[in-house]
Amino acid sequence: MSFDKSEKSSGTRHKARECALQMLFASDLVDRNCRELTGNYWNELGDSAIDDKTREFANGLVCGTIEHLPAIDDVIRTRAEHWRIERMAIVDRNVLRLAVFEFIYQDTPNAVAINEALELARRFSSYEATQFINGVLDGINHDRQDEPAGDVKIKKTKASAK
Repeated sequence: MSFDKSEKSSGTRHKARECALQMLFASDLVDRNCRELTGNYWNELGDSAIDDKTREFANGLVCGTIEHLPAIDDVIRTRAEHWRIERMAIVDRNVLRLAVFEFIYQDTPNAVAINEALELARRFSSYEATQFINGVLDGINHDRQDEPAGDVKIKKTKASAK
């Protein structure tokens, strides 16, 4: 069975998101700069079969998320009522962070970012967490759709790997 270009790209981006989630999990445990974090991941844990383009996408997600972490966490707080970020499970908060980074700073359609986040949650977390993540991201997505065009404070840009 062969993959057409869009299916293959989707699979590699999904794999990049899995790697990015693992790196963000590690960054929550050990405070390191982005370059050191990504370098250690690819040297010690990363799949050597992953191509450079996929690695670059994963690294961009990680470095961009870390760079914009305070703003991303503020967005999550608006919809994670009665949940402090630091009290969330590490996997769950980093799935949320990754999706919100893609909402705000990448050209990824919000529906794709939500679906990818839910796939990550299904694989790495629990059923209940998947429901929680879906609710938070759906709320953030609605908030972003309701913003008047002139009031958008954060523009989507391509994250650069540091």
